[in-house]
Amino acid sequence: MDEVFKALADPSRRRLLDSLNARNGQSLRELCSGLDMARQSVSKHLAVLQAANLVTAIRRGREKLHYLNAEPINAIADRWISHYDRERVRALADLKQALETTPMDSNAFVYTTYINTTPEKLWQGLTDPAFTRRYWGVQFETDWKAGSVMTWEEQGAKTSHPGQVVLESDPYRRLSYTWHTFTPEWAKTVGVSEEVLAQLAAEPRSKVAFEIEPAGELVKLTVTHDVGAAHTLAGMCSQGWPAILSSLKTLLETGKPLPTPQPDRQEA
Repeated sequence: MDEVFKALADPSRRRLLDSLNARNGQSLRELCSGLDMARQSVSKHLAVLQAANLVTAIRRGREKLHYLNAEPINAIADRWISHYDRERVRALADLKQALETTPMDSNAFVYTTYINTTPEKLWQGLTDPAFTRRYWGVQFETDWKAGSVMTWEEQGAKTSHPGQVVLESDPYRRLSYTWHTFTPEWAKTVGVSEEVLAQLAAEPRSKVAFEIEPAGELVKLTVTHDVGAAHTLAGMCSQGWPAILSSLKTLLETGKPLPTPQPDRQEA
């Protein structure tokens, strides 16, 4: 946690976080232009923020895009906020909320966490129904081969559609698939209103990718949910994924998941 506090102590780095919170997924050039800072200074500050896991960089073609990562703030809040009075941690709580909120003009939600496990075990945690059911409340029916159709089952409600497919499957390294179709049966099961369901159903289908990388004795997991123009789903992402991935991490490290996320927040 020392790296996180060090990173947050510098006002220039906080400005970078503010800029990404206002518009996530910016390139180095865009950050320099928007903050009127020298390229070398921005690069150095970004390196500190990345080392603290507060910013995640994802390559898109020739550019490297930078995204806020809420995981370190979640960890600080979960471990220590309850031990101090509200007034002394109000600023930290506000930052936590800001980092968990995906800006409406961002086309992706990116979340990076480090888990004390192995790539093989993490892959199992992402694909094995016995695992996904425990920390997510969702299980998949598929052979996990690129191009294969997926059936989602959540609280007994099954969702099937030809558009629900595995996009990439490189065991222990990368997994990607399209998000499920929003049906009336699903909405009724998880408690989503007809109004929200109509908004979700009108949006383009999104996709999610999981990058698995060894990191010493840990494994780095980066989740990128590309929502495109799916603004209603984007708001759900900021609430759902942190809870789901925290529960996955806890399950893999302790053998016990966190309580299952509430139905209206499961659409990470």
